Amino acid sequence: MAEPFKLSPLPWAQDALAPTISARTLEFHYGKHHAAYVKTLNELVEGTKFADMKLEEIVRQTAGKDDAKEQKIFNNAAQVWNHDFYWRSLTPKQSKPSGALKAAIEAFGGEDKLIKDLAEAGKTQFGSGWAWIVSKGGKLAVEKTPNAVNPMAKDTNALLTVDVWEHAYYLDYQNARPKYLEEVLAKLINWDFAAENLSREAQPVRAAA
Repeated sequence: MAEPFKLSPLPWAQDALAPTISARTLEFHYGKHHAAYVKTLNELVEGTKFADMKLEEIVRQTAGKDDAKEQKIFNNAAQVWNHDFYWRSLTPKQSKPSGALKAAIEAFGGEDKLIKDLAEAGKTQFGSGWAWIVSKGGKLAVEKTPNAVNPMAKDTNALLTVDVWEHAYYLDYQNARPKYLEEVLAKLINWDFAAENLSREAQPVRAAA
C-alpha cells in the first residue's frame, strides 16, 4: 500500500524542549499518538478521492460532514495537521516578537494580555482540544477548539497553537494543565513561526481604538 502521508520529522531534537516538555512525553505524543493519526489517515483514504489530495484540502473538504467515514477522515487528517503545526509552534530558542507581529500584538493589547488570553483559552477548553492565536485581516484573536477541530478548516489564518489533549502534558504535569500552559507559554513559544504565518495576510495592522 502506498502511503501518501508521512510522519513529519520534529523541528528539533526529541530532548530539546526538556524539562518543560520531556523527551519521554514526546516519545509517546509524537512517536505514538501523532504517528497513529498518520497511519490511520493513510488507511482511511486508500482507494478514495482523498488519496491524492493535500492534507489541508482533505481537512477542509471533510470538516463538519455527517458521513461517518468522512468524520473519521477529518479527525485523523486534522490531527496530523494540528500536530505538525504544534511542533512548529514550539522552539527551544525563543525570540521576542518583532516587526508586523509585534505591532499586531500591541494592537491586541500587548504580549502579556495575549499570553494570558491564550492560557485562559487552554485552561477552559472542556476536554480535549487546542488553544490558538489566529489572525483575521491582520488583527489577532484567540480561539479554542475541541478535539481535532482547527481554524484552518474555516479558512482562518492560524499563527500558533498549544495542544491541550491530556497526552500532551500528563506525563510531565499529571492533571495540572494550567501549569503546563504556564511553562510552555513562558519558555517555548515560537514567535518567528507566528510571524511567518502572519505575513501570509497582506493586511495592514490598525492600532486598537
